[in-house]
Amino acid sequence: MELIVTVLTDDRPGVIEQVAATIAAHGGNWLDSRLAQLAGKFAGIIAVAVPDQQAAALTADLAALTDVVVHIAAAAAGPPPALQRHTLQVVANDRPGIVAEVSAALAGMGVNVAEMATSVEPASMSGGVIFRATLDLGLRPDQPLAAVVAGLEGLSEDLMIDMPQQS
Repeated sequence: MELIVTVLTDDRPGVIEQVAATIAAHGGNWLDSRLAQLAGKFAGIIAVAVPDQQAAALTADLAALTDVVVHIAAAAAGPPPALQRHTLQVVANDRPGIVAEVSAALAGMGVNVAEMATSVEPASMSGGVIFRATLDLGLRPDQPLAAVVAGLEGLSEDLMIDMPQQS
């Protein structure tokens, strides 16, 4: 059985080891994960394969971890749709609602956001604040990348899109 485990706790040494040891104790196999520290918190999402007969015990033991909020869900049935992956970098002057604007534009175009990382940083020349986002997008064959870029660039005059070399 494949489970998706989400973890949220205060950042401290040993969090990953605690979760990994619990998974291993139940014969689970850590398949894939995204883990990060942000603003003093540690958060992660982990795909785990576990023998069917161990799933309930693993779920209970993960839920019992001290000072760790854990949520477990069954993995989606069937393979994911075949999508072409593209990475875009968005840069604009920071403002309230910019993530809502970008995500609404992508949703309106039916674009799947596989991964998103955002940050704000001081603008060296203007003294303002710059918003940066790295977006890993999944596009269907009928969704041209150029149309997605144009849709995002149309949000505001200061929004720029960079497309790093695809590997």
